[in-house]
Amino acid sequence: MAVTVVIGAQYGGEGKGKIVAYLSIRDNPHCIVRCGGPNSGHTVYKDNRVFRLRLLPAGFVNPRSRLLLAAGSIINPRILFEEMEIASVERNRLGIDRNALIITDSEAQSEAELGLRDKLGSTQSGTGIGVAKRALRDESVRIARDIPQLKPYLADVAAEVNSAVDNGKLCIIEGTQGFGLSLYHSSCYPFATSRDTTASAFLSEVGVSPLVVTSVIMAVRTFPIRVEGNSGPLKDEITWRDLRLRSGYPYDICEFTTVTGRLRRVASFDMDLVKRAAMVNRPTQLALHGADYLDFANKGVKQYELLSGKAKDFVQFLEKELSLPVTLIGTGPEQSELVDRTSQLQEATECLASLEGRDV
Repeated sequence: MAVTVVIGAQYGGEGKGKIVAYLSIRDNPHCIVRCGGPNSGHTVYKDNRVFRLRLLPAGFVNPRSRLLLAAGSIINPRILFEEMEIASVERNRLGIDRNALIITDSEAQSEAELGLRDKLGSTQSGTGIGVAKRALRDESVRIARDIPQLKPYLADVAAEVNSAVDNGKLCIIEGTQGFGLSLYHSSCYPFATSRDTTASAFLSEVGVSPLVVTSVIMAVRTFPIRVEGNSGPLKDEITWRDLRLRSGYPYDICEFTTVTGRLRRVASFDMDLVKRAAMVNRPTQLALHGADYLDFANKGVKQYELLSGKAKDFVQFLEKELSLPVTLIGTGPEQSELVDRTSQLQEATECLASLEGRDV
Protein backbone atom coordinates (compact mmCIF):
# COMPACT_ATOMS: atom_id res chain seq x y z
CA MET A 1 0.00 0.00 0.00
CA ALA A 2 1.23 3.50 -0.79
CA VAL A 3 -0.06 6.42 -2.86
CA THR A 4 -2.55 6.50 -5.73
CA VAL A 5 -2.83 9.73 -7.74
CA VAL A 6 -5.92 10.49 -9.83
CA ILE A 7 -5.49 13.05 -12.62
CA GLY A 8 -7.31 14.30 -15.71
CA ALA A 9 -5.99 14.05 -19.27
CA GLN A 10 -8.00 16.77 -20.98
CA TYR A 11 -9.67 20.00 -19.83
CA GLY A 12 -11.32 18.84 -16.62
CA GLY A 13 -14.65 17.11 -16.15
CA GLU A 14 -13.08 13.71 -16.89
CA GLY A 15 -14.76 12.08 -13.90
CA LYS A 16 -11.91 12.22 -11.39
CA GLY A 17 -14.32 12.79 -8.51
CA LYS A 18 -16.34 9.75 -9.50
CA ILE A 19 -13.19 7.62 -9.61
CA VAL A 20 -11.99 8.85 -6.21
CA ALA A 21 -15.40 8.25 -4.65
CA TYR A 22 -15.49 4.74 -6.09
CA LEU A 23 -11.93 3.90 -5.00
CA SER A 24 -12.58 5.27 -1.52
CA ILE A 25 -15.16 2.53 -1.02
CA ARG A 26 -13.44 -0.25 -2.97
CA ASP A 27 -9.93 0.25 -1.55
CA ASN A 28 -10.80 1.79 1.85
CA PRO A 29 -7.86 4.24 1.94
CA HIS A 30 -6.53 5.69 5.16
CA CYS A 31 -6.80 9.20 3.74
CA ILE A 32 -7.87 11.15 0.67
CA VAL A 33 -6.06 14.40 -0.10
CA ARG A 34 -7.66 17.12 -2.24
CA CYS A 35 -5.48 19.49 -4.25
CA GLY A 36 -6.36 22.72 -6.05
CA GLY A 37 -8.99 25.28 -5.17
CA PRO A 38 -12.65 26.25 -5.57
CA ASN A 39 -12.24 27.15 -9.24
CA SER A 40 -13.26 23.62 -10.22
CA GLY A 41 -15.55 21.00 -8.77
CA HIS A 42 -16.43 17.34 -8.61
CA THR A 43 -19.88 15.76 -8.66
CA VAL A 44 -20.43 12.83 -6.31
CA TYR A 45 -23.47 10.63 -5.78
CA LYS A 46 -24.30 9.16 -2.38
CA ASP A 47 -27.53 7.77 -0.92
CA ASN A 48 -29.54 8.96 -3.94
CA ARG A 49 -28.22 12.49 -3.45
CA VAL A 50 -25.98 14.60 -5.68
CA PHE A 51 -23.08 16.46 -4.05
CA ARG A 52 -21.30 19.17 -6.04
CA LEU A 53 -18.03 19.78 -4.24
CA ARG A 54 -15.33 22.39 -4.80
CA LEU A 55 -13.10 21.78 -1.78
CA LEU A 56 -14.01 18.61 0.12
CA PRO A 57 -12.40 15.43 -1.24
CA ALA A 58 -14.80 13.26 -3.21
CA GLY A 59 -13.79 10.38 -0.95
CA PHE A 60 -15.95 11.78 1.84
CA VAL A 61 -18.37 8.97 0.93
CA ASN A 62 -16.24 6.59 3.02
CA PRO A 63 -16.75 7.64 6.67
CA ARG A 64 -13.62 5.71 7.71
CA SER A 65 -11.22 7.77 5.59
CA ARG A 66 -9.43 10.86 6.82
CA LEU A 67 -10.01 13.91 4.58
CA LEU A 68 -7.12 16.28 3.97
CA LEU A 69 -6.57 19.57 2.14
CA ALA A 70 -2.98 19.92 0.95
CA ALA A 71 -0.50 22.72 1.62
CA GLY A 72 -0.90 23.74 -2.02
CA SER A 73 -4.68 24.03 -1.68
CA ILE A 74 -6.55 27.30 -2.05
CA ILE A 75 -9.44 27.51 0.41
CA ASN A 76 -12.45 29.76 0.73
CA PRO A 77 -13.64 28.99 4.30
CA ARG A 78 -17.22 29.99 3.53
CA ILE A 79 -17.45 27.41 0.75
CA LEU A 80 -15.66 24.76 2.80
CA PHE A 81 -17.96 25.08 5.81
CA GLU A 82 -21.03 24.99 3.55
CA GLU A 83 -19.82 21.76 1.99
CA MET A 84 -19.04 20.18 5.36
CA GLU A 85 -22.57 20.89 6.50
CA ILE A 86 -24.17 19.62 3.30
CA ALA A 87 -22.07 16.45 3.30
CA SER A 88 -22.40 15.92 7.07
CA VAL A 89 -18.62 15.74 7.53
CA GLU A 90 -17.63 15.77 11.19
CA ARG A 91 -14.87 18.09 12.33
CA ASN A 92 -12.44 15.34 13.38
CA ARG A 93 -12.44 13.84 9.87
CA LEU A 94 -10.98 16.92 8.19
CA GLY A 95 -7.40 18.14 8.30
CA ILE A 96 -6.27 21.39 6.66
CA ASP A 97 -2.59 21.99 6.11
CA ARG A 98 -1.45 24.98 8.11
CA ASN A 99 0.15 26.49 4.99
CA ALA A 100 -2.89 26.23 2.69
CA LEU A 101 -3.78 29.54 1.04
CA ILE A 102 -6.94 31.33 2.17
CA ILE A 103 -9.09 33.37 -0.19
CA THR A 104 -12.42 35.10 0.29
CA ASP A 105 -15.16 36.48 -1.91
CA SER A 106 -13.11 39.67 -2.29
CA GLU A 107 -10.61 37.86 -4.55
CA ALA A 108 -13.51 36.61 -6.64
CA GLN A 109 -14.73 40.19 -6.95
CA SER A 110 -11.27 41.27 -8.10
CA GLU A 111 -11.35 38.68 -10.87
CA ALA A 112 -14.76 39.93 -11.93
CA GLU A 113 -13.48 43.49 -12.07
CA LEU A 114 -10.58 42.35 -14.26
CA GLY A 115 -13.04 40.72 -16.67
CA LEU A 116 -11.27 37.35 -16.53
CA ARG A 117 -14.41 35.44 -17.47
CA ASP A 118 -14.61 37.21 -20.81
CA LYS A 119 -10.84 37.15 -21.35
CA LEU A 120 -10.08 33.56 -20.32
CA GLY A 121 -13.31 31.81 -19.44
CA SER A 122 -12.39 32.05 -15.74
CA THR A 123 -14.82 30.69 -13.15
CA GLN A 124 -14.07 33.85 -11.11
CA SER A 125 -13.63 32.00 -7.84
CA GLY A 126 -10.70 34.19 -6.78
CA THR A 127 -8.26 31.30 -7.07
CA GLY A 128 -6.01 32.92 -9.69
CA ILE A 129 -5.80 36.21 -7.81
CA GLY A 130 -4.97 34.34 -4.62
CA VAL A 131 -2.17 32.36 -6.28
CA ALA A 132 -0.74 35.57 -7.78
CA LYS A 133 -0.80 37.37 -4.43
CA ARG A 134 0.97 34.48 -2.75
CA ALA A 135 3.69 34.45 -5.41
CA LEU A 136 4.16 38.19 -4.86
CA ARG A 137 4.25 37.76 -1.05
CA ASP A 138 1.50 40.33 -0.86
CA GLU A 139 1.03 41.58 2.70
CA SER A 140 -2.70 40.80 2.53
CA VAL A 141 -2.09 37.06 2.02
CA ARG A 142 -3.33 34.78 4.77
CA ILE A 143 -2.76 31.09 5.18
CA ALA A 144 -4.76 28.58 7.18
CA ARG A 145 -2.81 29.05 10.41
CA ASP A 146 -3.82 32.75 10.37
CA ILE A 147 -7.57 32.00 10.52
CA PRO A 148 -8.95 31.44 14.03
CA GLN A 149 -11.98 29.40 12.91
CA LEU A 150 -9.69 26.95 11.12
CA LYS A 151 -7.55 26.24 14.19
CA PRO A 152 -9.42 23.00 15.11
CA TYR A 153 -8.67 21.58 11.66
CA LEU A 154 -4.99 22.50 11.28
CA ALA A 155 -2.67 19.67 10.33
CA ASP A 156 0.74 18.94 8.87
CA VAL A 157 -0.56 17.13 5.80
CA ALA A 158 2.86 16.17 4.44
CA ALA A 159 3.81 14.56 7.75
CA GLU A 160 0.45 12.83 8.06
CA VAL A 161 0.54 11.33 4.57
CA ASN A 162 4.18 10.27 4.80
CA SER A 163 3.54 8.64 8.17
CA ALA A 164 0.59 6.72 6.72
CA VAL A 165 2.74 5.53 3.80
CA ASP A 166 5.55 4.47 6.15
CA ASN A 167 3.01 2.35 8.02
CA GLY A 168 1.79 0.60 4.89
CA LYS A 169 -1.47 2.49 4.52
CA LEU A 170 -3.05 3.64 1.28
CA CYS A 171 -3.50 7.33 0.52
CA ILE A 172 -5.31 8.74 -2.50
CA ILE A 173 -4.36 12.12 -3.95
CA GLU A 174 -7.26 13.73 -5.77
CA GLY A 175 -6.04 15.96 -8.58
CA THR A 176 -8.02 18.81 -10.07
CA GLN A 177 -8.90 20.08 -13.56
CA GLY A 178 -7.00 18.48 -16.45
CA PHE A 179 -3.64 18.32 -18.19
CA GLY A 180 -4.83 20.53 -21.05
CA LEU A 181 -5.32 23.38 -18.57
CA SER A 182 -1.83 23.24 -17.05
CA LEU A 183 -0.22 26.64 -16.69
CA TYR A 184 3.10 25.12 -17.78
CA HIS A 185 2.20 22.34 -20.21
CA SER A 186 -0.95 23.49 -21.98
CA SER A 187 -0.58 24.42 -25.64
CA CYS A 188 -3.35 27.00 -25.14
CA TYR A 189 -1.64 29.58 -22.90
CA PRO A 190 -2.94 32.03 -21.71
CA PHE A 191 -6.14 29.97 -21.75
CA ALA A 192 -4.97 27.88 -18.83
CA THR A 193 -5.55 27.61 -15.11
CA SER A 194 -3.35 29.31 -12.51
CA ARG A 195 -1.25 26.24 -11.61
CA ASP A 196 0.26 23.06 -13.00
CA THR A 197 -2.19 20.16 -13.20
CA THR A 198 0.10 17.14 -13.52
CA ALA A 199 0.65 14.21 -11.18
CA SER A 200 4.04 15.56 -10.12
CA ALA A 201 2.50 18.95 -9.31
CA PHE A 202 -0.12 17.37 -7.07
CA LEU A 203 2.55 15.38 -5.24
CA SER A 204 4.39 18.65 -4.65
CA GLU A 205 1.21 20.29 -3.30
CA VAL A 206 0.83 17.44 -0.80
CA GLY A 207 4.51 17.05 0.09
CA VAL A 208 5.30 13.46 -0.89
CA SER A 209 7.95 11.93 -3.11
CA PRO A 210 7.20 10.27 -6.48
CA LEU A 211 8.99 7.22 -5.10
CA VAL A 212 6.02 6.32 -2.91
CA VAL A 213 3.52 6.36 -5.79
CA THR A 214 2.29 2.92 -6.81
CA SER A 215 -0.51 3.97 -9.14
CA VAL A 216 -1.35 6.96 -11.34
CA ILE A 217 -4.86 6.76 -12.73
CA MET A 218 -5.46 9.09 -15.65
CA ALA A 219 -9.11 9.85 -16.33
CA VAL A 220 -10.09 10.32 -19.98
CA ARG A 221 -13.38 11.37 -21.59
CA THR A 222 -14.65 9.94 -24.85
CA PHE A 223 -15.79 13.48 -25.70
CA PRO A 224 -13.70 16.18 -23.95
CA ILE A 225 -15.30 19.36 -22.62
CA ARG A 226 -14.31 22.95 -21.81
CA VAL A 227 -16.07 25.78 -20.06
CA GLU A 228 -18.46 27.81 -22.20
CA GLY A 229 -17.33 31.09 -23.72
CA ASN A 230 -13.82 32.31 -24.51
CA SER A 231 -12.13 29.54 -22.52
CA GLY A 232 -9.66 28.42 -25.17
CA PRO A 233 -9.36 26.19 -28.24
CA LEU A 234 -11.26 22.92 -28.42
CA LYS A 235 -10.29 20.76 -31.38
CA ASP A 236 -13.18 19.36 -33.48
CA GLU A 237 -15.86 21.04 -31.37
CA ILE A 238 -19.38 19.68 -31.81
CA THR A 239 -22.79 20.46 -30.30
CA TRP A 240 -24.64 18.49 -27.68
CA ARG A 241 -27.26 17.78 -30.35
CA ASP A 242 -24.52 16.24 -32.51
CA LEU A 243 -23.48 14.06 -29.60
CA ARG A 244 -27.03 12.95 -28.97
CA LEU A 245 -27.37 11.86 -32.59
CA ARG A 246 -24.05 10.01 -32.51
CA SER A 247 -24.83 8.20 -29.28
CA GLY A 248 -28.44 7.36 -29.95
CA TYR A 249 -29.56 8.91 -26.65
CA PRO A 250 -33.37 8.94 -26.61
CA TYR A 251 -33.46 12.31 -24.83
CA ASP A 252 -31.53 15.58 -24.80
CA ILE A 253 -28.11 15.53 -23.17
CA CYS A 254 -25.89 18.38 -22.03
CA GLU A 255 -23.55 19.15 -19.15
CA PHE A 256 -23.06 22.20 -16.96
CA THR A 257 -20.02 23.21 -14.91
CA THR A 258 -20.10 22.49 -11.19
CA VAL A 259 -18.84 25.93 -10.16
CA THR A 260 -20.67 28.37 -12.42
CA GLY A 261 -23.53 26.29 -13.79
CA ARG A 262 -22.59 27.33 -17.34
CA LEU A 263 -23.12 25.02 -20.31
CA ARG A 264 -19.99 23.11 -21.23
CA ARG A 265 -18.56 22.99 -24.73
CA VAL A 266 -17.95 19.51 -26.12
CA ALA A 267 -15.73 18.05 -28.83
CA SER A 268 -14.66 14.85 -30.54
CA PHE A 269 -11.85 12.82 -28.99
CA ASP A 270 -8.35 14.27 -29.43
CA MET A 271 -5.72 11.53 -29.20
CA ASP A 272 -2.80 13.95 -29.56
CA LEU A 273 -3.73 15.69 -26.32
CA VAL A 274 -4.20 12.42 -24.45
CA LYS A 275 -0.89 11.04 -25.71
CA ARG A 276 0.93 14.13 -24.47
CA ALA A 277 -0.83 13.86 -21.11
CA ALA A 278 0.31 10.24 -20.89
CA MET A 279 3.88 11.20 -21.80
CA VAL A 280 4.14 13.83 -19.07
CA ASN A 281 2.19 12.01 -16.33
CA ARG A 282 3.28 8.41 -17.01
CA PRO A 283 0.02 6.88 -15.76
CA THR A 284 -0.14 3.20 -14.81
CA GLN A 285 -3.78 2.82 -15.86
CA LEU A 286 -6.66 4.66 -17.50
CA ALA A 287 -10.19 5.41 -16.38
CA LEU A 288 -12.46 6.02 -19.36
CA HIS A 289 -15.65 8.03 -18.99
CA GLY A 290 -18.49 8.39 -21.45
CA ALA A 291 -19.00 4.90 -22.85
CA ASP A 292 -22.69 5.81 -22.94
CA TYR A 293 -21.80 8.77 -25.19
CA LEU A 294 -20.27 6.33 -27.64
CA ASP A 295 -23.45 4.29 -27.65
CA PHE A 296 -26.54 4.69 -25.45
CA ALA A 297 -26.71 0.88 -25.26
CA ASN A 298 -23.86 1.15 -22.72
CA LYS A 299 -25.84 3.32 -20.29
CA GLY A 300 -25.60 1.82 -16.82
CA VAL A 301 -23.75 -1.33 -17.93
CA LYS A 302 -21.53 -2.83 -15.20
CA GLN A 303 -19.88 -5.76 -16.98
CA TYR A 304 -17.30 -5.42 -19.73
CA GLU A 305 -18.78 -8.31 -21.71
CA LEU A 306 -22.08 -6.43 -22.00
CA LEU A 307 -20.60 -3.28 -23.53
CA SER A 308 -21.34 -2.57 -27.18
CA GLY A 309 -18.82 -3.32 -29.90
CA LYS A 310 -18.25 0.39 -30.36
CA ALA A 311 -17.23 0.79 -26.71
CA LYS A 312 -14.96 -2.26 -26.74
CA ASP A 313 -13.31 -1.04 -29.93
CA PHE A 314 -12.63 2.33 -28.29
CA VAL A 315 -11.13 0.67 -25.21
CA GLN A 316 -8.86 -1.47 -27.39
CA PHE A 317 -7.91 1.61 -29.41
CA LEU A 318 -6.83 3.45 -26.26
CA GLU A 319 -4.92 0.48 -24.89
CA LYS A 320 -3.07 -0.04 -28.16
CA GLU A 321 -2.21 3.64 -28.72
CA LEU A 322 -1.11 4.30 -25.12
CA SER A 323 0.13 0.85 -24.09
CA LEU A 324 -1.90 1.16 -20.90
CA PRO A 325 -4.76 -0.87 -19.44
CA VAL A 326 -8.22 0.70 -19.22
CA THR A 327 -9.25 -0.55 -15.79
CA LEU A 328 -12.37 1.53 -15.13
CA ILE A 329 -15.09 2.44 -17.64
CA GLY A 330 -17.85 4.90 -16.83
CA THR A 331 -21.23 4.18 -18.38
CA GLY A 332 -23.07 7.08 -16.79
CA PRO A 333 -22.51 9.81 -14.17
CA GLU A 334 -23.19 7.82 -10.98
CA GLN A 335 -20.60 5.73 -9.13
CA SER A 336 -22.75 2.64 -9.72
CA GLU A 337 -22.55 3.16 -13.49
CA LEU A 338 -19.06 1.75 -13.77
CA VAL A 339 -17.26 -1.26 -15.21
CA ASP A 340 -14.32 -2.33 -13.04
CA ARG A 341 -11.90 -4.51 -14.99
CA THR A 342 -9.16 -4.47 -12.35
CA SER A 343 -9.47 -8.08 -11.18
CA GLN A 344 -10.09 -9.33 -14.71
CA LEU A 345 -6.92 -7.70 -16.03
CA GLN A 346 -4.92 -8.85 -13.01
CA GLU A 347 -6.02 -12.45 -13.60
CA ALA A 348 -5.01 -12.16 -17.26
CA THR A 349 -1.60 -10.79 -16.29
CA GLU A 350 -1.02 -13.57 -13.78
CA CYS A 351 -2.08 -16.19 -16.31
CA LEU A 352 0.31 -14.80 -18.93
CA ALA A 353 3.12 -14.65 -16.39
CA SER A 354 2.59 -18.28 -15.39
CA LEU A 355 2.69 -19.35 -19.03
CA GLU A 356 5.98 -17.49 -19.43
CA GLY A 357 7.33 -18.94 -16.20
CA ARG A 358 7.95 -15.64 -14.44
CA ASP A 359 6.76 -13.85 -11.31
CA VAL A 360 4.22 -10.99 -11.55
